[in-house]
Amino acid sequence: MTLTDARAEASVDDRDASGDSVVTTVYDPALPVDLRATLGPLGRGPYDPTTQWQGSVLWRTFTSPDGPVTLRLEQRGAGGPIAARAWGRGAEWAIDGVPALLGKHDDWSQLDLGRHPFLSETLRRNPGLRLPATRRVFEAMAPAIIEQKVTSLEAYREWARLVTRFGTRPPGPTHLMPRNLRVAPAPSVWRAIPSWEWHQAGVDPTRSRTLVNTATRAQAIERVTDAATLTTLPGIGPWTAAETFQRSHGDPDQVSVGDYNVSHFVGYALAGDRDCDDTGMLELLAPWAGQRQRVVRLILASGRLPERRGPRATITDHRRR
Repeated sequence: MTLTDARAEASVDDRDASGDSVVTTVYDPALPVDLRATLGPLGRGPYDPTTQWQGSVLWRTFTSPDGPVTLRLEQRGAGGPIAARAWGRGAEWAIDGVPALLGKHDDWSQLDLGRHPFLSETLRRNPGLRLPATRRVFEAMAPAIIEQKVTSLEAYREWARLVTRFGTRPPGPTHLMPRNLRVAPAPSVWRAIPSWEWHQAGVDPTRSRTLVNTATRAQAIERVTDAATLTTLPGIGPWTAAETFQRSHGDPDQVSVGDYNVSHFVGYALAGDRDCDDTGMLELLAPWAGQRQRVVRLILASGRLPERRGPRATITDHRRR
């Protein structure tokens, strides 16, 4: 059957050839959605075991409130309907959330870009760009904690190693899905990872302690409805909270203050200032209060980014310490 913006229905089959329960639907949104542009930010690097692309097909795993789930999404032509298939105990939960995942509630209609024609042109060229909402706060927060104060390359490597080592095999047709697809560890598993395993993965004690402490509060964290509340947790600052809510809630206003690159990108795109700091970035984004993350996404999609220059961030191998 078809999920539309007016109603949600899905076909439920008891089992498929994999032996796992499967739920299917086709989501046909009223406004165009670009599957790759919308869900691309959910992946943590090209080898993220929880998010893998096979051509135009996206495979993504979750730990839903009902258990592990594998979701397969495939778009039928540019801007066309999206076929969704989910396996596992959380299959119905995953299918129910397809509209939110694909930005159904992300309304760009009030975004006034008149002062910057290049942003208007970027939006015109990317009509299917949406902010996704995964509805899972802890699962968005865990990789963000791994990414604190290290290079992307380090964080991607560490995340992939830990999920591969301690995650579980996903439900569904393993003969069809990517070989390295995994479900991220449950909070109880994160809490039980011994110190030497964190060390082997390259994660320093500060980040591992923050993730373990956060995992102990995972149940309560799922009920949090604003990013500011997350910053009351030990080791969680504005950057981690913003990175989390951008994904879990599709928050249109969360800006990654403290990011190594974002302020430079925004400063260059809006003012020609490649040395812009966080304060300058927030001043430039102030006219779009309430929708600042949408503007950042447009800047990233525009290609209007400064050439990298200056010293690269040092990659620290914590396994040698």
